[in-house]
Amino acid sequence: MTIVDKFRLDGRVAIITGASSSLGAAFAKGLAEAGADLVLAARRVDELERIAETVRGIGRRALVVETDVTDSRECTALVDAAMEEFGRVDILVNNAGVGSVGPATRQGPQEFRSVLDVNLYGTYWAAQACGLVMQPGSSIVNVSSILGITTTGLPQAAYSASKAAVIGLTRDLAQQWGTRKGIRVNAIAPGFFASETSSENYDDDLVGLSDRMILGRTGDPDELAATVVWLASDAGGYVTGQTVSVDGGVSIT
Repeated sequence: MTIVDKFRLDGRVAIITGASSSLGAAFAKGLAEAGADLVLAARRVDELERIAETVRGIGRRALVVETDVTDSRECTALVDAAMEEFGRVDILVNNAGVGSVGPATRQGPQEFRSVLDVNLYGTYWAAQACGLVMQPGSSIVNVSSILGITTTGLPQAAYSASKAAVIGLTRDLAQQWGTRKGIRVNAIAPGFFASETSSENYDDDLVGLSDRMILGRTGDPDELAATVVWLASDAGGYVTGQTVSVDGGVSIT
């Protein structure tokens, strides 16, 4: 096996939550190009079907499952559907997430909890369901954020708390499941990428953050997808419990 071969995912099955988003679409394309068959999960089925057609155009199989990750029963049903269709789950990309911007003195209990419901609890429910069926050598990639590591001057208490919690969850699951199950669990901490969340919440603030972007630009979703492929594949086979910042240098400035 060559170094390049280690990045291949032929014969493996990947579940992507939040797959209807722009980043979810990039992850689907990247994993499919590396050889994986995909289970695409989100609430927007029409968007999932469009992404599934892209995956099939690459020559890989794709299953669409309408899923609300805040409901643990729906996460279980998602994994059951994947097992029925493919007979295995090798990769989980926990991408489902929501943003929230606003002063902490104005963010009420319902809004705060709704962010954690998706970003933290949804990540846990999906990982838990997959952890019950994954075999040794499987990989979970949780999508955190640089907001879980540093601040950017934006008022995002709920979002930052949820993404920091994902990092802690990642470490614990890696410790629990690495020895007992042979499952690797890592997280990525994206900086600012072109996505629905960033365009809704951050466009007006990027100018103020430009000095912190060492590479002088926002990220390309394909660059983030390449990191996911690395962590999901044998190329990342000795990496677990880590949070990889993919942020153009923002987290170190």
